[in-house]
Amino acid sequence: MMNPSQEITVIILTLNEARHIRECIRAARRVADTVIISDSFSTDGTPEIAREEGALVHERAFDNYANQRNAALALVTTPWVLFVDADERVTPELAAEIHQAIQQEEYAGWWIPRFNYIVGRLIRGGGWYPDYQLRLMRTEQAHYDPTREVHEVVQLRGKAGYLREHLIHYNYDSWAQFHAKQKRYAQLEARVLHKQGIRPRPYTYLTMPVREFWRRYVTLRGYRDGYYGLKLALLMAWYTFVTYRHLGRLQRA
Repeated sequence: MMNPSQEITVIILTLNEARHIRECIRAARRVADTVIISDSFSTDGTPEIAREEGALVHERAFDNYANQRNAALALVTTPWVLFVDADERVTPELAAEIHQAIQQEEYAGWWIPRFNYIVGRLIRGGGWYPDYQLRLMRTEQAHYDPTREVHEVVQLRGKAGYLREHLIHYNYDSWAQFHAKQKRYAQLEARVLHKQGIRPRPYTYLTMPVREFWRRYVTLRGYRDGYYGLKLALLMAWYTFVTYRHLGRLQRA
């Protein structure tokens, strides 16, 4: 019988994830005592599939990622929580390591590395690996910084360790999906920067994308992934420009 102090709830945020959600829940069952789906009113049958798999479904209109995760955290009744995206999979090896890790009382959370597959290819450079995510945490000792609406940040009361086993992240199925998601991220990031009082200068429309390309391709060794690494570095530089273009529009407005 599972020690109640080591029970885990897995939370999955969803919006139209019918393609992924069944396999995600089944993989999450390797570690979860409870699975909660925080759904943003999907129209593709995601909630119905989740219920078929025995998950608890909570619907909430999406405002930003930090608030969505905090609202889901408020539903958790187990001592531990693991956040998993619908396009991620918990491997048997990771599940076994998690069960060992949560027995260590001195830790309040754990960083988990990810393997990112982009359009079917495993990417190891450019900041896409090891891509540590703070996803496993003691429920009562964690919440998300509400000022970080995108690329949300956990505020953890206590020490965090690092796991060795990986989440598998099927990050983007197609380049069209990549562009759609990056456009959305650019708008959200611009809002965050605007709230922080950051204002673009004429030269930042050039310098920030160039800096992002250099960071991705050279500093983080995106060149290791050949053509894919070059393409991803250029695209991330372009969406840095798009972010600052949105920021400029917010400033003028």
